[in-house]
Amino acid sequence: MKKYVIAAVLSVSTLLSGCGFHLRSGPSLPDNINTVAIDSARAHAPLARALDKHLNVYGLNSVDKSALSTTANSIHIYLLPEQLERQLLSVYPSGQVAEYELIYIVRYRVQFPGKEALMAQFEVVRDYQDDPDQVLAKSRELELMLDEMRDEAADIIIRRLSSQAVAAVNAP
Repeated sequence: MKKYVIAAVLSVSTLLSGCGFHLRSGPSLPDNINTVAIDSARAHAPLARALDKHLNVYGLNSVDKSALSTTANSIHIYLLPEQLERQLLSVYPSGQVAEYELIYIVRYRVQFPGKEALMAQFEVVRDYQDDPDQVLAKSRELELMLDEMRDEAADIIIRRLSSQAVAAVNAP
């Protein structure tokens, strides 16, 4: 029985490694960078708060933008105003909107120590079903969905920092 289990584990691991699968670790930044400073076009931007919360989850330190000048080994992230667009997906026979596609557009500038700033943009997309009979419940659902989209955007920014850090370090 043990031989079959060992053979099954070996064959599965061989198949997974053969197709290029590998486990991802958490985002990692170069050792000389120890903090991230977050600044935004809007004071108290919800995405800035989400990003700060997620930096702590990943074990990265965040500093206030006023402390940036005193911290030489900081990454500076400047969040441009966020945008939310709606695209019509379907309507009820009565002509009322039944479903939207919500597109949350995030634009930001990141600057690594001693390097030029890099601009980045991405979108987080969700489908949202509207029900005119349940306006209060749907408005709360929309708020929750926007919070989830901001959390996903914060995770994307942090994951991208890792790859952008490698590119910035390797750039001349």
